[in-house]
Amino acid sequence: MSELQKFSFDTEFDAGGGVAFQAPRPKTSYSPDEVEQIRREAYADGEKAGLQSVNAAQARAMAEVAAQCRQAMPKLAEVAHDHRIGSAQLALACGRAIADAALDRFPEAPLQAALDALAREIESAPRLVIQVGGDMAAYVEERLGNTVSAVGYPGQVTVRAEPGLNRHAFTLDFGDGAAAFDPEAAQTRVAAALEAALAAEGLHAEPLIPGTEG
Repeated sequence: MSELQKFSFDTEFDAGGGVAFQAPRPKTSYSPDEVEQIRREAYADGEKAGLQSVNAAQARAMAEVAAQCRQAMPKLAEVAHDHRIGSAQLALACGRAIADAALDRFPEAPLQAALDALAREIESAPRLVIQVGGDMAAYVEERLGNTVSAVGYPGQVTVRAEPGLNRHAFTLDFGDGAAAFDPEAAQTRVAAALEAALAAEGLHAEPLIPGTEG
């Protein structure tokens, strides 16, 4: 059975037959001022509800954008890391090309620099043996006199051709010690060091957006 509901009377009378209570009747007519007031209130209520709906939609959109950004950041980090690797490799290739051109233009420069750096070590050695690539022996021997004179070395200097050496590579043997230079081996070491540094850095380089370290 449905629950019984108490019936209420719109008009109640007292013991003398007078009206004790009468419920107000719904208003059926309004003045122009009342209509305008109702219109303003309805407009304000609608505007408020619309703004709440817009704000809620904006909040949902911003949350979605933030979620998409969080998903994209790892990929952006990978792209940035690949870009660093490409830039480093390009710089290395440019440096190698410049170094090769400089060695072709001034092939005696590394040997002269080595003799300058080892001047104190070789000054007391009675003999200095220089081994160079086979195609460089005549060139080095031709220009060696000025280089040796510049460092003040008084001993005997012998230039030997060594077919096994790379172009522009050389070794110095001054009895108590030795030194060597190989541009190709140097380039290999630089490339290996750069590759190791990039691998160690991985995806943990500086932040893509400054201030987002945390």
